[in-house]
Amino acid sequence: MRVRPSALIIERNCLLTMKYRYGGQDVYALPGGNPDPGESLSEVIVRELREELGVETEVDQLVLCGEVIGEDGRKDALHAVFAVHLIAGLPQLNPEHTSALSVEWLAIDDLPSKHLYPNIGEEIKALLAGALRGAYLGRIDQPYVE
Repeated sequence: MRVRPSALIIERNCLLTMKYRYGGQDVYALPGGNPDPGESLSEVIVRELREELGVETEVDQLVLCGEVIGEDGRKDALHAVFAVHLIAGLPQLNPEHTSALSVEWLAIDDLPSKHLYPNIGEEIKALLAGALRGAYLGRIDQPYVE
């Protein structure tokens, strides 16, 4: 199982995402990525957001954590979602470091209807409303789009 740290960045009641297109569907990913050898989870987030979006960030606490289990085992991932604050720069894609199509700020109320990666729109909405206690979500039902 691989570990994928990602950033929960909220501004003006909107979530920062990176939009991709897979199988004819829009998929909105939380910014983040895969650790390089020797990197801590917070270091991954700082590096990935600097490389892919050109922003400087401050990583706060772990807010959500859950597993996506693929049918064949190859796509198993532990998603560790951290509260992150933008401290410098405006998010803009760097095509040398990402295949994302655009940066999208999604309204929190719209998250449950979007195809998110990881698929935690309801949980983010509940977390921000103060209705979710504890960070561990268990298994995340993640539909795969190829």
